[in-house]
Amino acid sequence: MNNTESASYRAGEAKGQAQEKGNQLIDKASNAAQSAKESIQNAGCQAQAKAQGAVDAVKDAVNKN
Repeated sequence: MNNTESASYRAGEAKGQAQEKGNQLIDKASNAAQSAKESIQNAGCQAQAKAQGAVDAVKDAVNKN
């Protein structure tokens, strides 16, 4: 293998490694986004449940009087 072929091989190898690293970073970002989405949805459900509880408490208080 001459110097030109060797340099070309190393460049191709570096390109492949960079692409793989990029794919890994994209996967990590996607996983983080999915986790954030699930956390937000969970928080929204909890807030909705608390609000419903407050509404029910007010209804109960009004009905008692």
